[in-house]
Amino acid sequence: MAKLPRGKTETIKQRSLYIYLPTVEMVEDWKRRAAEERRSVSKFVMMKVMQSLAPEGGRAERVLKAEFAADGERLRQEKGELLEENEKLRQENRMLKMLSDNLDNELKRLRAQPFVEAGFVGERRFDKALLDLLRKGRAVETDAILTRLHVDPRESEQVKGIRRQLEALEAYGLLEYDGRWWKWRG
Repeated sequence: MAKLPRGKTETIKQRSLYIYLPTVEMVEDWKRRAAEERRSVSKFVMMKVMQSLAPEGGRAERVLKAEFAADGERLRQEKGELLEENEKLRQENRMLKMLSDNLDNELKRLRAQPFVEAGFVGERRFDKALLDLLRKGRAVETDAILTRLHVDPRESEQVKGIRRQLEALEAYGLLEYDGRWWKWRG
């Protein structure tokens, strides 16, 4: 849809005013302030000048108030749109977090499965995060291991899988258990 001519183009030179500020820093400051108010520099300067010149209740003040009202409405509309977008992104983030958590739990369950099944035939792989944690050389309690691996103690299969991995590492002589602490020996 084409814009209707409002007669502004023909009078642009008549409506222009050039000002020279004393320093480049002042120019940059005005531009920054205009950007903070989400206005063009021209509109920012015009509003500030009109504010300082407008007598109480005069035409210039009414024009100024109308401009501020229009800007306020625009900002309210933008704020509403941003709040709506923010809520959609929050919902999406919650959903993605749930999916990620579900996939993490499924992966932990699958990794623990070879150690939990009594008659498992095949290759068993130790949890890399568990090995990295133990190889640091510090003695670690079982509860701390579960916490650091983000294993929910109520997930009995996962806990059993971790426990059996620890026992297998102890049987290989790589870990030492004193009834409370697991310590890497390998």
